[in-house]
Amino acid sequence: MKAMVLTRICDLSKNRNPLEMREMEDPIPGLGEILVKIAVCGVCHTELDEIEGRTPPPAFPVIPGHQVVGRVEKVGEGSEKFKSGDRVGVGWIYSSCGSCGYCLDDKENLCDHFSATGRDAHGGYAEYMTIGENFAYKIPDIFSDTEAAPLLCAGAIGYRSLRLTGMKDGQILGLTGFGASAHLVLKMARHLYPTSEIFVFARSEKERAFARELGAAWAGDTSADPPEKLDCIIDTTPAWKPVVESMENLKAGGRLVINAIRKEDTDKEYLLQLDYPAHLWLEKEIKSVANVARRDVEEFLQLAAEIPITPQVQEFALEEANIALMELKEGEIRGGKVLKMK
Repeated sequence: MKAMVLTRICDLSKNRNPLEMREMEDPIPGLGEILVKIAVCGVCHTELDEIEGRTPPPAFPVIPGHQVVGRVEKVGEGSEKFKSGDRVGVGWIYSSCGSCGYCLDDKENLCDHFSATGRDAHGGYAEYMTIGENFAYKIPDIFSDTEAAPLLCAGAIGYRSLRLTGMKDGQILGLTGFGASAHLVLKMARHLYPTSEIFVFARSEKERAFARELGAAWAGDTSADPPEKLDCIIDTTPAWKPVVESMENLKAGGRLVINAIRKEDTDKEYLLQLDYPAHLWLEKEIKSVANVARRDVEEFLQLAAEIPITPQVQEFALEEANIALMELKEGEIRGGKVLKMK
């Protein structure tokens, strides 16, 4: 099979082609696994973190990609959940131990043995992959393959982030950064909390305009003063400045949820501007989001079909993966980016 492969950690400012096309052996499904013939795979900021070493793969070469949509090509021994031809999706969570307290409480995302698709195991920048049947999901018929891909990570992690805000209808939600995940959160929030206003903070005027198109009540720069303080904010950026700015924009008792697997060191010194009375006092809090659990993916796919949510996407051929990654790195974002297999 053809696959775009990462062979080493590299600096994307010096190497704009971190992935190389390779011919690899087709994978074989093991006990309880299915073989998926991949149709599309979404491109995620986490791939940048893998490539640049902020969340490095444990071994090389590795096939990145964790927003996978395809069809079951073959069913491994003991697998009964799917049959050949079924359309399935695969997200960031590849496997977990299944027996610890976290796993038994639907919190596989916190399992010590959590394994990530496209980092700890081969992912979806390829024509085929294998996955345990319990970590694959039926894709609602309402979505095309391309539309479904961003839902599996950007959508699911956005759903978890929104849940963790503890938000209620009528409260004000802020979104800092407006890429693949945030634009889906905006659509979700408008459906779940119809009387709430949503404010968007983004560096790019293109992103701010896009947010207003989707129904944001206000959109401004990361350091702009919003019309009023917010009850909760979700930060989807890799930077530290939005964390400090967000804490100042929260009401008393407000919560910032950070939806980022890692933060880059580029502007880490901005944390020195943190002022306790302005940013942390009055019971403000910060909560991080760690990965996703199966529950997040399953519940979000159902919600997305009910609303329905149609992601904004840009399509690329598999061999154009490096182009898509560099556009993501350089902030050329309007919705999600998806690799399409031929």
